[in-house]
Amino acid sequence: MASHSDTLVVFFGATAGANGGKLGSDEREIILLVWQIVDLHEKKVGELHKCFVKPDTLELTDQCKEETGLTLEDVVNAEPLDKVLQQFQQSVSSEVKDLGRSSYTLLVDGPHVIRQALHPEASKKNLVLPECFFSFVDVRKEFHKCCPNADSTQKLALSSMLDYVGLPAVSEQMIGAREVSSMVTLTLCILAEPYNHTFSCVETVNYKFDSGTCSKTEPVDSEMVIRARGLPWQSSDQDIARFFKGLNIAKGGVALCLNAQGRRNGEALVRFINSEHRDLALERHKHHMGSRYIEVYKATGEEFLKIAGGTSNEVAQFLSKENQVIIRMRGLPFTATTQEVLSFLGPESPVTDGAEGLLFVKYPDGRPTGDAFVLFSCEEYAQNALKKHKQILGKRYIELFRSTAAEVQQVLNRYMSTPLISTLPPSPIVPVPVLTTPPFLPAASSTRDCVRLRGLPYTAGIEDILEFMGEHTVDIKPHGVHMVLNQQGRPSGDAFIQMKSPDKAFLVAQKCHKKTMKDRYVEVFQCSTEEMSIVLMGGTLNRSGLSPPPCKLPCLSPPTAYAAFPTPPAILSEAALYQPPLLAAPRPPQTSMHSPAHTLAYYPPQPHLYMNMNMNYTAYYPSPPVSPSTVGYFAAPPGAMAAAVAAQAHPAAAAASSVLPQPGALVRMQGLPYNTGVKDILSFFQGYQYAPEEYSGMVQMNEQARSLIQPKEWLCL
Repeated sequence: MASHSDTLVVFFGATAGANGGKLGSDEREIILLVWQIVDLHEKKVGELHKCFVKPDTLELTDQCKEETGLTLEDVVNAEPLDKVLQQFQQSVSSEVKDLGRSSYTLLVDGPHVIRQALHPEASKKNLVLPECFFSFVDVRKEFHKCCPNADSTQKLALSSMLDYVGLPAVSEQMIGAREVSSMVTLTLCILAEPYNHTFSCVETVNYKFDSGTCSKTEPVDSEMVIRARGLPWQSSDQDIARFFKGLNIAKGGVALCLNAQGRRNGEALVRFINSEHRDLALERHKHHMGSRYIEVYKATGEEFLKIAGGTSNEVAQFLSKENQVIIRMRGLPFTATTQEVLSFLGPESPVTDGAEGLLFVKYPDGRPTGDAFVLFSCEEYAQNALKKHKQILGKRYIELFRSTAAEVQQVLNRYMSTPLISTLPPSPIVPVPVLTTPPFLPAASSTRDCVRLRGLPYTAGIEDILEFMGEHTVDIKPHGVHMVLNQQGRPSGDAFIQMKSPDKAFLVAQKCHKKTMKDRYVEVFQCSTEEMSIVLMGGTLNRSGLSPPPCKLPCLSPPTAYAAFPTPPAILSEAALYQPPLLAAPRPPQTSMHSPAHTLAYYPPQPHLYMNMNMNYTAYYPSPPVSPSTVGYFAAPPGAMAAAVAAQAHPAAAAASSVLPQPGALVRMQGLPYNTGVKDILSFFQGYQYAPEEYSGMVQMNEQARSLIQPKEWLCL
């Protein structure tokens, strides 16, 4: 029998889009349900039932019309899905009762109609499915168990299974009736001699997702993990489980990914119970969660453990209480106590086990981070707590939002791991001094001889811009096209162009404004290099004029403590200044006149380069999802290497006076998180010597700006 059931309900469904093996892959709604009862004791067959379903979107694809032979007229007057499901339950219950039986189980040809069509659609429409739709048997798996010498389950079809047992194909032509009649015929065949098969491979659909913890030592099969991308930032693990409704996610198998600032980046890793469910999940690529489509890709078990795995006993004890709702609190005062947090939440949202249901996130040295996780025993208490979102505790507003066990692990792992960046690249073997004045960066000026292009297609290149400029291309200065890239090294949709005169820039802004490039109109504004710098730091520029950034602190220049030793003059390639992925093609090196005087290997103060880093430019240019562990060296060889280079280049000078090893090389760290402090940088360079005056320079710099990095990179022609 089928899980002790004495009746099988042979079930079939069709959608308004793809059917068969691709059923449910295009999110189309169900338009047809067909079923028929088989009495396992008496080997009797009930009446064939066929019901059309009216979809919310009255449209059938050409593929659906061709495969099913149905038209829009067949479904336009039908009942909606919830009404048809009620009819199904009433009809089956009545017929089973008339047969004198007490239970029944669904029999389907493959799991798609249950897992990929019925459950996802019911979830989107907030329908409560009858209990019978949470378990079923697959005729293909049952047949393969009965006849193990047949083809694999994936290759089996109703026609091939009938042929294998020596039965002719069913002559029925109507969609649904043909499939159900074939399954009934096959079922009666394998129930009889010589097979005497018993239906026992019952599959289930989880009623809800169970949260839990994952150890870093737990083996995770890469064939069971996917990566979901494009999630709303406020989505919880339950929202993700609802997106994959019908598929069984492993306990604690949803891990929300965080960016370098500890905020959700719209990605999640999901672990399923087996590879079959993972493969079905991949078919939901670009299905929708609300108004957003979600991308689904394969991932590895190593990636899942990196996000969800943990080793902290404190976290394991905190998460040991099952069936709890987790809320994350962010922005707590560093002096906040357990009692103050409990009082803030109030009696209407009691925390599970009081202080034991509250976990403060701390740095390795015990300093608070301002984050905490709270456990609530039921949804009602959690909802009451979420109502306090952005209310004041002390002098700070507190953010509250839903969290997951995997996020608790990830946040604790992030804050408890030091240094901030795990690896330090080796020093360059060949020292290359840096040019004192980069020739391809425009000097800050109030002359409005530049134009800004905004809204460029992300696929646009320099050739496209030159074609867009048309006859005005001849008025561009040499190397005057600057494409702005974001922190990930990808085009941002902006470009700045230096013209030969303000009149030429004005003419371009008038003639080219809102012209089309690759089906997108591009805005063109006249500006100066000074305005260009302000825009790069978060200001706005439109035809009405310039709006400054939210704040503007004094400009900064690199600390001179890092230029404490002489270096020989040499030719520098652009690749030494900017990473290779940010360059279209390196230009030929420029010749330089050798001088007996040594040049300083650092940039001189340039306001347009080193402006306040505390301004809000992230609203315009997105930050990368992770912080790249790349460090670029500004070509000042440390100590003895500098002396050796100087001695090789100028033997006479070396004989006259020896160059003592000097401390320091100017290092450029790219991709730092915006909240990086001096302590984080010093811990990164732990084990390397730095002079006290250099540390003082860093402290003074950090008081004015969080980090000395350029928010944008330039691609120059």
